[in-house]
Amino acid sequence: MAANSSGQERKLLMQNQSSTNHPGASIALSRPSLNKDFRDHAEQQHIAAQQKAALQHAHAHSSGYFITQDSAFGNLILPVLPRLDPE
Repeated sequence: MAANSSGQERKLLMQNQSSTNHPGASIALSRPSLNKDFRDHAEQQHIAAQQKAALQHAHAHSSGYFITQDSAFGNLILPVLPRLDPE
């Protein structure tokens, strides 16, 4: 029984030493959230650039009005229809 417990102690000691010898091992747990945040930010910048380009193109080639707004269907810009007074 004493031999078994000393074997377990050695295993734990080896695991602790390997984690202290490799300080990046404990940091790796927080990396996925940083990578996700970076990816989300980059994606938002990409979408904003696409929206700007689409809006400029629409204004240059159409007489209508357009706005940038999040769309459930993935549209980058939406047309704005003017309200006319009823006659």
